[in-house]
Amino acid sequence: MQQTEEIIEAFEKENPSISVVGSYADFGGHWDQLATQTAGGDAPDIIQMDDKYLREYADRGALLDLADVDTSAFDQEVLDNGRTADGLFGITTGINALTLGANPELFDEAGVEMPDDTTWTWEDFAEITEELSTGLDDEYGTNETNEPGGFQVWLRQQGKHLTTEEGELGYEVEDLAAYYDYWLEMMHSGAMPSAGLMAENRGASPEQQLIHTGRVALAPMWSSSLAGISESAGVEMELLRFPSRTGQAQDNGLWYKSSMFLSVSSGTEHPEEAQQFVDFMVNDVDAGLLGLTDRGLPANTEVREAVLDAIEGQDLKSAEFIEDIEDELAGPEPVPALGFSTLQDIMMRYEDELYFERLSPQEAAESVYQEMQEALE
Repeated sequence: MQQTEEIIEAFEKENPSISVVGSYADFGGHWDQLATQTAGGDAPDIIQMDDKYLREYADRGALLDLADVDTSAFDQEVLDNGRTADGLFGITTGINALTLGANPELFDEAGVEMPDDTTWTWEDFAEITEELSTGLDDEYGTNETNEPGGFQVWLRQQGKHLTTEEGELGYEVEDLAAYYDYWLEMMHSGAMPSAGLMAENRGASPEQQLIHTGRVALAPMWSSSLAGISESAGVEMELLRFPSRTGQAQDNGLWYKSSMFLSVSSGTEHPEEAQQFVDFMVNDVDAGLLGLTDRGLPANTEVREAVLDAIEGQDLKSAEFIEDIEDELAGPEPVPALGFSTLQDIMMRYEDELYFERLSPQEAAESVYQEMQEALE
């Protein structure tokens, strides 16, 4: 909030005829409030947007095409994260990637070497996490992945996607059944906690989850969370690539996700001024130095270079990881389909059925697939 206010102040100093008033809410409250405001024709001029909600607003005509914002310093794939067939409705403020956060203190405690994340496979991951759990006392090798992100990585390693550009499911039931079978076996081997503890972990506030309390050696996290999780866990976490099927880094399935978009309401009475502020926020170097990595590593490559020179510690480590994987990426994810925001809840609900073994991997996969299809219709 403070960084945003400083950016607003800098913009108003350069543009004294324009006044910008910020409005703030927590993540859940933001979307509830935005839905109410949009339905009532009273949406804010400028909206902080997330990819899983982008089409829900863009496809209903609630967002302005941001063709007038300068995007010349953006990589095309990053820019396309906010584009649908109808136009550019979200400008990426920053990028991050789904990674595995590694707790080096737990590796040391268990007497296990940190893996080479450029060559390891899913079989290696299973062996290492089981070894970690065996060597730890009341801590664990890993916990279930950050859904639907973990499943997206799994699918991308096979050239598939969770949803397609056409807004349909991009996988088959058998893909999810194999994924569930892998993780259920991980629980049986002791590589991850019991079903009960994992259910508690999913329902806990972020600061009480296993990765934040330093009780899991390897767990999925977004790269931009590195500094915050390191602070809460009391250890300087490391970032690792996901394992692959082939043991080759270029097959790890990672991608640059937009950590946040800036969108503009199609009902704004100030379309030029709103786009001018978006332009300033993503393209002005001084604005970038005020925001640093608060909204991810800046998407504008010129701003990014300035920010890289200004950060240190875990923020710099996260930024360097993002740069290290650039040549391994296999393209962006399709813009999430209309209804995508419900898919995470569906997967998390059926994880209880899977891990408590009330449903088999095949049965859980069939139920998830059916509910996802209904959510996207």
